[in-house]
Amino acid sequence: MKNIVDQFKHLGTSTISDALDKLDISGQCFGIHSNSLQWQIAGRAFTVKYGPVDVQKGTVGDFIDDVKPRDIIVIDNQGRLDCTVWGDIMTGVAKRKEIAGTVIDGACRDTNRILELDYPVFSAGRYMRTGKDRVQVDAIGEAISIVGVRVRFGDIVVGDADGVVVIPKEYENKVLAVADKIEAAEKQIREAVEKGMSLKEARGRFHYHHLQTKGE
Repeated sequence: MKNIVDQFKHLGTSTISDALDKLDISGQCFGIHSNSLQWQIAGRAFTVKYGPVDVQKGTVGDFIDDVKPRDIIVIDNQGRLDCTVWGDIMTGVAKRKEIAGTVIDGACRDTNRILELDYPVFSAGRYMRTGKDRVQVDAIGEAISIVGVRVRFGDIVVGDADGVVVIPKEYENKVLAVADKIEAAEKQIREAVEKGMSLKEARGRFHYHHLQTKGE
Protein backbone atom coordinates (compact mmCIF):
# COMPACT_ATOMS: atom_id res chain seq x y z
CA MET A 1 0.00 0.00 0.00
CA LYS A 2 1.25 3.49 -0.85
CA ASN A 3 2.49 5.82 1.85
CA ILE A 4 -0.30 8.22 2.83
CA VAL A 5 1.76 11.22 1.69
CA ASP A 6 2.05 9.66 -1.78
CA GLN A 7 -1.71 9.09 -1.83
CA PHE A 8 -2.29 12.78 -1.16
CA LYS A 9 0.14 13.71 -3.93
CA HIS A 10 -2.24 12.16 -6.47
CA LEU A 11 -5.15 14.33 -5.29
CA GLY A 12 -5.59 17.95 -6.35
CA THR A 13 -5.76 20.69 -3.75
CA SER A 14 -9.31 21.45 -4.95
CA THR A 15 -10.48 17.98 -3.96
CA ILE A 16 -8.64 18.13 -0.65
CA SER A 17 -10.10 21.57 0.03
CA ASP A 18 -13.62 20.18 -0.44
CA ALA A 19 -12.80 17.35 1.97
CA LEU A 20 -11.50 19.85 4.54
CA ASP A 21 -14.72 21.87 4.17
CA LYS A 22 -16.85 18.77 4.69
CA LEU A 23 -14.94 17.95 7.87
CA ASP A 24 -14.99 21.60 9.03
CA ILE A 25 -11.19 21.86 9.05
CA SER A 26 -9.49 25.13 8.11
CA GLY A 27 -6.48 24.21 5.99
CA GLN A 28 -6.57 26.36 2.85
CA CYS A 29 -3.66 28.83 2.66
CA PHE A 30 -5.20 31.85 0.95
CA GLY A 31 -2.72 33.93 -1.05
CA ILE A 32 0.10 31.37 -1.22
CA HIS A 33 0.84 30.68 -4.88
CA SER A 34 3.05 28.32 -6.86
CA ASN A 35 5.88 29.95 -8.78
CA SER A 36 5.25 27.41 -11.56
CA LEU A 37 1.96 25.90 -12.68
CA GLN A 38 3.72 22.56 -13.26
CA TRP A 39 4.55 21.73 -9.66
CA GLN A 40 2.60 19.30 -7.50
CA ILE A 41 4.02 18.42 -4.09
CA ALA A 42 3.07 16.58 -0.92
CA GLY A 43 5.14 16.02 2.20
CA ARG A 44 5.50 16.40 5.95
CA ALA A 45 5.96 19.94 7.26
CA PHE A 46 9.31 21.07 8.62
CA THR A 47 8.23 24.28 10.34
CA VAL A 48 10.30 27.46 10.65
CA LYS A 49 9.26 30.75 12.25
CA TYR A 50 10.94 34.05 11.43
CA GLY A 51 10.77 37.32 13.33
CA PRO A 52 12.33 40.79 13.18
CA VAL A 53 16.10 40.80 13.66
CA ASP A 54 17.34 41.13 17.24
CA VAL A 55 20.00 43.55 18.50
CA GLN A 56 22.38 40.60 18.28
CA LYS A 57 21.54 39.35 14.82
CA GLY A 58 20.45 35.72 14.43
CA THR A 59 20.72 33.28 11.54
CA VAL A 60 18.44 33.07 8.51
CA GLY A 61 18.83 29.70 6.77
CA ASP A 62 21.11 27.24 8.55
CA PHE A 63 18.13 25.09 9.55
CA ILE A 64 18.11 23.51 6.09
CA ASP A 65 20.91 21.14 7.14
CA ASP A 66 18.40 19.37 9.42
CA VAL A 67 15.58 18.90 6.89
CA LYS A 68 14.98 15.33 5.70
CA PRO A 69 14.46 14.33 2.06
CA ARG A 70 10.77 14.42 0.95
CA ASP A 71 9.82 16.87 3.72
CA ILE A 72 8.42 20.31 2.89
CA ILE A 73 9.93 23.40 4.48
CA VAL A 74 7.12 25.65 5.72
CA ILE A 75 8.24 29.16 6.66
CA ASP A 76 6.20 31.65 8.69
CA ASN A 77 7.57 35.10 7.87
CA GLN A 78 4.31 36.70 9.01
CA GLY A 79 3.34 37.55 5.43
CA ARG A 80 6.23 39.97 5.15
CA LEU A 81 6.81 40.94 1.51
CA ASP A 82 9.47 43.66 1.83
CA CYS A 83 12.36 41.20 2.23
CA THR A 84 13.01 37.59 1.29
CA VAL A 85 13.78 34.47 3.32
CA TRP A 86 14.54 32.17 0.37
CA GLY A 87 16.95 32.50 -2.57
CA ASP A 88 19.30 30.67 -4.90
CA ILE A 89 21.67 29.18 -2.30
CA MET A 90 18.83 27.68 -0.28
CA THR A 91 17.26 26.41 -3.51
CA GLY A 92 20.46 24.65 -4.55
CA VAL A 93 20.89 22.96 -1.17
CA ALA A 94 17.24 21.90 -1.01
CA LYS A 95 17.41 20.42 -4.50
CA ARG A 96 20.54 18.40 -3.66
CA LYS A 97 18.96 17.13 -0.43
CA GLU A 98 15.81 16.05 -2.35
CA ILE A 99 13.54 18.17 -0.18
CA ALA A 100 10.03 18.12 -1.67
CA GLY A 101 9.47 21.88 -1.71
CA THR A 102 9.16 25.11 0.25
CA VAL A 103 6.07 27.07 1.34
CA ILE A 104 6.55 30.66 2.51
CA ASP A 105 4.16 33.09 4.13
CA GLY A 106 6.37 35.81 2.71
CA ALA A 107 8.61 36.38 -0.30
CA CYS A 108 11.25 34.46 -2.21
CA ARG A 109 13.84 35.71 -4.69
CA ASP A 110 16.17 34.39 -7.43
CA THR A 111 13.08 33.01 -9.12
CA ASN A 112 14.90 32.25 -12.37
CA ARG A 113 17.23 29.91 -10.48
CA ILE A 114 14.27 28.29 -8.72
CA LEU A 115 12.69 27.58 -12.11
CA GLU A 116 15.99 26.47 -13.65
CA LEU A 117 16.51 23.87 -10.91
CA ASP A 118 12.81 22.94 -11.00
CA TYR A 119 12.58 23.20 -7.22
CA PRO A 120 8.99 23.85 -6.03
CA VAL A 121 8.55 27.10 -4.11
CA PHE A 122 5.12 28.37 -3.08
CA SER A 123 5.07 31.89 -1.68
CA ALA A 124 2.99 35.00 -1.06
CA GLY A 125 5.22 36.99 -3.39
CA ARG A 126 8.62 37.57 -4.99
CA TYR A 127 10.98 40.39 -4.07
CA MET A 128 14.73 40.86 -4.47
CA ARG A 129 15.67 42.52 -1.16
CA THR A 130 17.53 40.27 1.27
CA GLY A 131 16.16 39.31 4.65
CA LYS A 132 19.66 39.30 6.20
CA ASP A 133 19.87 41.91 8.97
CA ARG A 134 16.10 42.34 8.73
CA VAL A 135 14.68 39.01 9.95
CA GLN A 136 16.00 35.97 11.77
CA VAL A 137 14.91 32.43 12.65
CA ASP A 138 13.07 32.49 15.98
CA ALA A 139 11.86 28.87 16.18
CA ILE A 140 12.19 25.52 14.40
CA GLY A 141 9.81 22.59 14.71
CA GLU A 142 7.10 24.53 16.52
CA ALA A 143 3.53 25.32 15.46
CA ILE A 144 3.42 28.26 13.06
CA SER A 145 0.82 30.24 11.12
CA ILE A 146 0.59 30.40 7.33
CA VAL A 147 -1.95 33.13 6.50
CA GLY A 148 -3.96 32.16 9.56
CA VAL A 149 -3.71 28.38 9.06
CA ARG A 150 -2.00 26.56 11.91
CA VAL A 151 0.81 24.27 10.70
CA ARG A 152 2.61 21.89 13.02
CA PHE A 153 5.76 19.90 12.48
CA GLY A 154 4.73 16.68 10.70
CA ASP A 155 1.40 17.87 9.30
CA ILE A 156 0.86 16.94 5.65
CA VAL A 157 1.20 19.81 3.18
CA VAL A 158 -0.01 19.57 -0.43
CA GLY A 159 0.59 22.15 -3.15
CA ASP A 160 -0.24 22.50 -6.83
CA ALA A 161 -1.21 25.15 -9.39
CA ASP A 162 -4.28 26.11 -7.32
CA GLY A 163 -2.41 26.74 -4.07
CA VAL A 164 -1.53 25.05 -0.79
CA VAL A 165 -3.55 23.06 1.76
CA VAL A 166 -2.52 21.72 5.17
CA ILE A 167 -3.90 18.48 6.63
CA PRO A 168 -3.55 18.10 10.42
CA LYS A 169 -1.76 14.82 11.14
CA GLU A 170 -4.48 13.49 13.45
CA TYR A 171 -7.08 13.89 10.68
CA GLU A 172 -5.03 12.76 7.68
CA ASN A 173 -6.72 9.36 7.29
CA LYS A 174 -10.20 10.86 7.57
CA VAL A 175 -9.40 13.67 5.11
CA LEU A 176 -7.93 11.16 2.65
CA ALA A 177 -11.04 8.95 2.84
CA VAL A 178 -13.40 11.87 2.21
CA ALA A 179 -11.21 13.25 -0.58
CA ASP A 180 -11.14 9.85 -2.29
CA LYS A 181 -14.97 9.71 -2.23
CA ILE A 182 -15.21 13.22 -3.68
CA GLU A 183 -12.69 12.37 -6.40
CA ALA A 184 -14.62 9.20 -7.29
CA ALA A 185 -17.96 11.05 -7.46
CA GLU A 186 -16.57 13.78 -9.68
CA LYS A 187 -15.05 11.16 -11.97
CA GLN A 188 -18.46 9.52 -12.28
CA ILE A 189 -20.02 12.88 -13.16
CA ARG A 190 -17.45 13.55 -15.88
CA GLU A 191 -17.90 10.09 -17.36
CA ALA A 192 -21.70 10.37 -17.31
CA VAL A 193 -21.64 13.73 -19.08
CA GLU A 194 -19.20 12.41 -21.69
CA LYS A 195 -21.71 9.61 -22.41
CA GLY A 196 -24.51 12.10 -23.03
CA MET A 197 -26.19 12.61 -19.65
CA SER A 198 -27.11 16.21 -18.86
CA LEU A 199 -24.92 17.94 -16.30
CA LYS A 200 -27.92 18.59 -14.05
CA GLU A 201 -28.89 14.92 -14.02
CA ALA A 202 -25.31 13.74 -13.49
CA ARG A 203 -24.77 16.13 -10.61
CA GLY A 204 -28.04 15.06 -9.01
CA ARG A 205 -27.33 11.35 -9.38
CA PHE A 206 -23.88 11.60 -7.79
CA HIS A 207 -24.80 14.21 -5.15
CA TYR A 208 -22.43 16.86 -6.48
CA HIS A 209 -23.97 19.74 -4.53
CA HIS A 210 -23.45 17.97 -1.20
CA LEU A 211 -19.94 16.58 -1.69
CA GLN A 212 -18.35 19.25 0.49
CA THR A 213 -21.35 20.05 2.73
CA LYS A 214 -20.54 19.79 6.43
CA GLY A 215 -22.15 16.91 8.27
CA GLU A 216 -23.58 15.22 5.17
